Amino acid sequence: MYSSATTPTPTATRTALRPPTAATGRPGPKQVPPASRPVAPRGVEGRTTDTRVVPTGRTALGPTGRTALGLRAPETAPPVGGRVPLARQADGQVLRARRPGQPGGPERIDPSALQTPSVRAALASVARICPAFTPRQVLREGSRHILVAGTIGRAPVVAKCLAPQAVRSEYFEQLVADFHHEVAVYRAFVRHRPPVRLPRLVAADHDRCVLVMERVPGRPAARERHPVNSPTPGEVRALLNTVRTLNLWRPPTDVFQPRLDYQLEIARYHSVGQLTDRDAGDLRGLLHGLGHTPMQLCHGDALLSNMLLAPSGPVLVDWEQAGWYLPGYDLAVLWSVLSGDTAARRQISQLAQSGGTMARDAFLVNLVLVLMREIRLYDVPGAGEEQRIMIRRLYDDAALARRAVRAAVGTR
Repeated sequence: MYSSATTPTPTATRTALRPPTAATGRPGPKQVPPASRPVAPRGVEGRTTDTRVVPTGRTALGPTGRTALGLRAPETAPPVGGRVPLARQADGQVLRARRPGQPGGPERIDPSALQTPSVRAALASVARICPAFTPRQVLREGSRHILVAGTIGRAPVVAKCLAPQAVRSEYFEQLVADFHHEVAVYRAFVRHRPPVRLPRLVAADHDRCVLVMERVPGRPAARERHPVNSPTPGEVRALLNTVRTLNLWRPPTDVFQPRLDYQLEIARYHSVGQLTDRDAGDLRGLLHGLGHTPMQLCHGDALLSNMLLAPSGPVLVDWEQAGWYLPGYDLAVLWSVLSGDTAARRQISQLAQSGGTMARDAFLVNLVLVLMREIRLYDVPGAGEEQRIMIRRLYDDAALARRAVRAAVGTR
């Protein structure tokens, strides 16, 4: 994907789209702060949280047999193991999760789960904006959010509320800001309907952090952040087409805002030692060349667990991080979590190259920063053996991405 010293550089690239905003913006809530300020753990909201690039005609990638970003995989790369838990505690546990192979059908109702103090407080907030809401099942009860499935008349809906425990959390301000942003995104989608499927907004209370949405039938594309078993090739193609359709959509420029300050992100990872002086310099060099590159509207948290496989096609949920990013941010997120699916990573990489050299460089910048975030989430004290395998994979991927960045800098 990225030219080496012995590989001819491409002679033609596609013309980039016109940028709606500047290439940098205000810091997003997912930035990694200095050690003095802890990062709010990212869990799953409404589902369980649970990519190497091959040659194409646009940019020569080297001989057959190279994988990921056109570089050889390490000889000692650990094999894909079993399920790897997140380094930080997820936001609760799934209640009544369906076992693999279990036939679909109505999920069993657990009345006792609706009687806990936290759920009762959440239901009281929902009743203020939707008196006709009838709770049926607690989908998620965690330290950050509570999700309750129910009905309004005969229409199935899901109510999402900020958990009472979040008020006492050190991340309270960030959680509230994220919730307010998600409410604003859903309201914006009412006025400017995106070309992808998402839950329809039913009601929202900005002040009390309550969101009531249509409940879409379907299952998560994965139930883990870094899934062991990837979706089928057909499902991967459908998911990538959905993400690509969203990224190419051009809503009015004042509807969304930039969600990531790239210069600040590079400085922070450099300050904690995750990026070397050369890494930071290379990224800043690529970023300087992307100053006039158009931004893309991205989901911002395009994990497989945030994508439902519905009968009508993929559905994107959890829009807390939606906004303008450099091209390829969503693709970088998907590449980072599909370490066990080389074919899927190949498709992602081909999409990242399809916009030309500038789109390739933007994807690389996004990929390095996303991998740094994943390493920071997983590489914590007390990791078990499965988690240490995941950490080694992330470091291997980060090394490949660094070398690809250096190759890209050398061909500019």
